[in-house]
Amino acid sequence: MFFVRSASGRDIPAIRDVLAETWRATYAPFYGAAKVEEIIADWHSEAAIKASLERPHGEFLVADDGKMIGGVAFASFAADTKAVSLHQLYVRPACQGLGVGRDLFAEIETCFPDAQSLTLEVDPGNEPAIAFYKAHGMEETGRTANCGKGESGIPALILSKPLAL
Repeated sequence: MFFVRSASGRDIPAIRDVLAETWRATYAPFYGAAKVEEIIADWHSEAAIKASLERPHGEFLVADDGKMIGGVAFASFAADTKAVSLHQLYVRPACQGLGVGRDLFAEIETCFPDAQSLTLEVDPGNEPAIAFYKAHGMEETGRTANCGKGESGIPALILSKPLAL
């Protein structure tokens, strides 16, 4: 049984393991192993995770069963637009289908009481993730040619949903 809690600095190595394992399993077929390792080294480095943990108006969650971290979620809130951006929601392949993603997503939805909307980016080829998000009320609202950081060159769908006040 996993429980969702706020992440701390001591979780950084476990968070990095979840991100690396999930990216290798999910995205190597799309981008190739070399590109995935490059992204892991940049986007999922210990320094990048630490920066997310310390980000103002951010919330970094982990799903923990006392023995391992089964999933992670990171979102941030922009007060000027009242929008939450879900930057990361990843569940270890061995933990998928156990409700870990559902529980992390539900908790993110409640972390920002002033939020009016939730937005995320997802690879258009990641059909399981798209199905998951649509099952949780997300709808496609746009597209980008540069998912994630900077000029990544990675296309993504933009999914959004209103949040209840």
